[in-house]
Amino acid sequence: MTANGDLNGAGAMDDYADKADRTTSGRLYHTNTPSSISMLKTLCSRTIDKSFYPHCKSTPNNIPVYDLSSCSSADEATVSALQEEWHSILHTGPGVYVLKHFYAAPFLPIIDQSNEVFDRIIAAEASNSRGDHFAASSANSRIWNSLQKHAITEPQSFVQYYANPWLRHASESWLGPDYTVTAQVNIVRPGGAPQMPHRDYHLGFQTAVQCAHWPKTMHAASQFLTLQGAVAHSDMPLESGPTRFLPFSQLLEDGYMAWRRDDVKEYFADKWVSLPLEKGDAVFFNPALIHAAGENRTEPGPDGIDRSANLLQISSAFGKTMEKIDHEQIVIGCWDELRAQAEAGKLNELETECAVRAMTDGYPFPTNLDKRPPAPGGMAPESQLDIVLRALREHLTKTEVIQLLRQFREESSA
Repeated sequence: MTANGDLNGAGAMDDYADKADRTTSGRLYHTNTPSSISMLKTLCSRTIDKSFYPHCKSTPNNIPVYDLSSCSSADEATVSALQEEWHSILHTGPGVYVLKHFYAAPFLPIIDQSNEVFDRIIAAEASNSRGDHFAASSANSRIWNSLQKHAITEPQSFVQYYANPWLRHASESWLGPDYTVTAQVNIVRPGGAPQMPHRDYHLGFQTAVQCAHWPKTMHAASQFLTLQGAVAHSDMPLESGPTRFLPFSQLLEDGYMAWRRDDVKEYFADKWVSLPLEKGDAVFFNPALIHAAGENRTEPGPDGIDRSANLLQISSAFGKTMEKIDHEQIVIGCWDELRAQAEAGKLNELETECAVRAMTDGYPFPTNLDKRPPAPGGMAPESQLDIVLRALREHLTKTEVIQLLRQFREESSA
């Protein structure tokens, strides 16, 4: 500053520019930042202490494994304790856990029914040239937006499939309430190549140059907006290539920049771990965990395994999903089946709500607050979730539900 206190001296401007440059350097990562491979090696050299996760069955390869067959999804104390552990695992622990019997044996026919639906969808889409994340078109089979396609193709199995309370409990442990479900089916056939190691949505789907424009704080925030999961729709022995993980790698602060570097890829190739899964098991992980689908080394033919998974990408109410979901069409397509199963007692109250949560958007914003003001005594208007649950309680017909949903859509627009 000059003697008269004005910010117009040359030296002052140089000092101001220098401070601004330092602030910018502290705010962003850069594509030419020195490699953090030594920090990654330090983080990933840890071994977890099973006593931190007393409800897990075992911790092979630093991955906590839980057996849900001995747990009640309706026992609030048990669920709360499990959610504490699962959150800790994804936040400061190894970043991944397996849920054995996510679909218990009596519910495995729902997996089989869903697989039949997926086969029909794949056959219907066979004429389309659809690429995969890591294989040439048609080498594997991929169903984008399997959630909505499943719901419209066969509501009966869809409702049963997404009524699973454990999906809600796992989702809320990381994301809290009002999450949004998306799903993509991936079938990797014998000989299918492995993925390159990577991090996932949001910043994991951008280039290093694009990532460098986002502040470091958003690199940290990105992992809290999404929960990655996969339900095994086939048995997945190790030779079939279940997902490879690098436990604790989500703790690397600049990991959304670093995972693309050759030294990180080489370290992953040397240190990744994996676990076999059985049909009906599920795995959930922090999207910032460096991971990759494995190579299917089974032989083509009757003894080969088409490794099949329903990939779940569940988004926080405060984030944006990867796929655009027409929840209105899902509700319309499933309404009669949902209501019939609920009223016949085939779904209890918790299971009904879980199914509806997968079918709807549970967060009421953004909206038009002139047309949809907060409810009396509340801070927010009804969400799509609230409307559908109310319609079930009031035993509304499909025509009445359609009218409510269309009114909701029209009133929510600007």
